[in-house]
Amino acid sequence: MAQSSDPHDPHRWLEAVDDPAALAWVREHNAETLAWLASDPDFEALRDDLLAILEADERIPFVVRRGPHYYNFWQDQAHPRGVWRRTPLAEYARPRPDWEVLIDLDALNAAEGENWVWHGAHCLRPRGEGEPWRHCLVNLSRGGADADVTREFDLVEKRWVEDGFHRPEAKGDLAWIDGDSVYAFTEVGEGSLTASGYPRQVRRWHRGTPLAQAPLCFEGEVDDLSVSAGVDDTPGFERHLIRRARAFYASELYLLDAAGMPRRLEVPDSARKGLYRQWLTLELREPWTLAGTTHAAGSLLVAELDAWLAGRREVRVLFTPEAGRSLADLTWTRHHLVLNVLEHVRNRLEVLTPGADGWRREPLAGVPEAGSLSVAAVDAEESDELFLVASDYLTPTTLHHGRVGEPLTPLKRAPALFAAEGIAVSQHFATSADGTRIPYFQVARRDLAPHGEHPTLLYGYGGFEVSLLPAYSPGVGRGWLSRGGVYVVANIRGGGEYGPDWHQAALKEKRPRAFEDFAAVAEDLIARGVTSPRRLGIQGGSNGGLLVGNMLVKYPRLFGAVVCQVPLLDMRRYHELLAGASWMAEYGDPDGDDWDAFLRDLSPYHNLDPAAAYPPTLLMTSTRDDRVHPGHARKMLARLRELGQPALYYENLEGGHGGAADNPQRARMQALAFTFLWQTLAAD
Repeated sequence: MAQSSDPHDPHRWLEAVDDPAALAWVREHNAETLAWLASDPDFEALRDDLLAILEADERIPFVVRRGPHYYNFWQDQAHPRGVWRRTPLAEYARPRPDWEVLIDLDALNAAEGENWVWHGAHCLRPRGEGEPWRHCLVNLSRGGADADVTREFDLVEKRWVEDGFHRPEAKGDLAWIDGDSVYAFTEVGEGSLTASGYPRQVRRWHRGTPLAQAPLCFEGEVDDLSVSAGVDDTPGFERHLIRRARAFYASELYLLDAAGMPRRLEVPDSARKGLYRQWLTLELREPWTLAGTTHAAGSLLVAELDAWLAGRREVRVLFTPEAGRSLADLTWTRHHLVLNVLEHVRNRLEVLTPGADGWRREPLAGVPEAGSLSVAAVDAEESDELFLVASDYLTPTTLHHGRVGEPLTPLKRAPALFAAEGIAVSQHFATSADGTRIPYFQVARRDLAPHGEHPTLLYGYGGFEVSLLPAYSPGVGRGWLSRGGVYVVANIRGGGEYGPDWHQAALKEKRPRAFEDFAAVAEDLIARGVTSPRRLGIQGGSNGGLLVGNMLVKYPRLFGAVVCQVPLLDMRRYHELLAGASWMAEYGDPDGDDWDAFLRDLSPYHNLDPAAAYPPTLLMTSTRDDRVHPGHARKMLARLRELGQPALYYENLEGGHGGAADNPQRARMQALAFTFLWQTLAAD
């Protein structure tokens, strides 16, 4: 059995995140990269343009409805860390609503000498008729890390509650039960976390009592991923829920009875489970045989919850996957269920309505033509109102509003933030090594000449069932397309573009299929005369960083530049670094036979060849990333430099897994990447 700890790794000292020597190493390489890239004559103008895009006043303020107000979190030049604000429902429809600021994060940081980053707010729905929304739990992260604190905020008094609920910094959360109690799933002393660093206990915490003395409601195992709890407060359907994630793709759902005893729902662990009013929904990740009928992975089933709990195993099939067609999402309104279906990576929306004769099915009315559509209920407990967001690579995002069954109308339009005239979007298909057709989108000038000399940026992810859908990206428009570059997004296996089977086709020992797919897209771009290896750059972050890291070591002949962001690269130790243990269902177990069987071959850090010539590489990460350890990128840069390979490095000292904590940091990180790519791929 392989031993994951690698005492012979000469660069392991760089895993000490805040060690003074490691941070000195980081600052030295940051300075080198800034001296190289920030001295580019176009860098400052590009950075300033990207910042202006990020802080444009005309951006759509996306909102959440709570009672008579819409709530929004907003960052701009005057508020780089942001403000949490609200406006009345009628006011929001105006071009420039009048906002009431509740929390100014920049002012809070100045007063407390902190660097808080917004992590969201959870508010308790009033129980009584006419009662105001008052109790909110606000999450704040130090520097953008996943670990955060929770504080209580009073929406009526518009102030922090001095003696309110306050959760110390950790990975986890609080969930309202009522105005004086919450479920707490967070670190509470020794033994309260899983091996992945997430909570394994749920406690019922009453106001004014110590968290450590809160009664234990549920406890998972150390080898679980995490546990969490919540309350469904839909009138007439109130229930307390506990979710136990056994692994990334396996979870159990429990209902708590009146005595607080958990009852597990007898459904497949791998299925996504949902409850709405009287309905139980199951999105299958694996085939499931029930009452003699086998339902395919990717199917959506619905049952009446009370009947299911009584032992009746009667389901209705609401969606069955077909070739090129998969279920992307579902959204309940008061009387309807809206299905978001992907057809060859383009969204289609359907409305299902339960009735005495079954479920009526019809298209959602008034949907605009767009490459990407997403739907959210305005308030599913009270109405059939919807928000619909429409976007594609060249069309600025539009927010539509309306009710199911009525035409949707545009409510907010984002401005055009780069010149898209003469640019077109086209979808193509490459053939992978095993014959599978791989879709990809190309964004380029309509009159693109097939001479193979166009600087081209190929982006991919390929993991965790994440779908890459067409979306307006003005940063790409300004930083790449407006300079004459071609932008390509590959929908490789490992993602969710064609449902669970597409994802599972690249799990664990099958991960090379994702790499072969990405290589096939690159080769197709070259064969079609779009670009050539010296003009073709690739970019990916997180799991996408693992992807481009493997492309670097396995297919260096295909690429002229690599941007590798917040990446996994050392697959021998990934599960011992921060949250890495939670991803073994995706990648495999380095402590078992998986290392010798296939994981060693998937580890870019262990497959660098001293005799190879690699394309120029820019590695980027964040010191405050407590999800994917910055040691991955640090060690990879050290090894590349040790081999004399062309590589640069930049580590933002804040930002968490997103890489940046505010818009100025985001603009700088984007400008560094685009400058590196343009210098490398467009130079004569």
